[in-house]
Amino acid sequence: MLENYLPILVFIAIGLGFGAFLEIVGFLASPSKKNHDKELPFECGFDAFDDARQKFDIRFYLVAILFIIFDLEVAFLFPWAVVFQELPWFAIGAMGVFLGLLVVGFIYEWKKGALEWE
Repeated sequence: MLENYLPILVFIAIGLGFGAFLEIVGFLASPSKKNHDKELPFECGFDAFDDARQKFDIRFYLVAILFIIFDLEVAFLFPWAVVFQELPWFAIGAMGVFLGLLVVGFIYEWKKGALEWE
């Protein structure tokens, strides 16, 4: 029984060894000379001009939530669509409820003005 797991253990050992080898080569091959210019805070080629802890508009978060919602919808919809012909009516109704909840969330964000930028 244990001999069935030997290829998996060998694969894991080779992967860990290869990863450790690359880390060691990267550490040994990297330049160790310090440079003042390379250690400066840097953003887009110029010094930061504002605080990194500034407040974002709520619309940014609403658009991010909208992206996550529709990304999940696609992730759940593809496997469901593949077996659509064999599904019972209960599964079709459950997907209808799921899509209805997503539409309600989309309408909520639309009414809140999250999709309108100044």
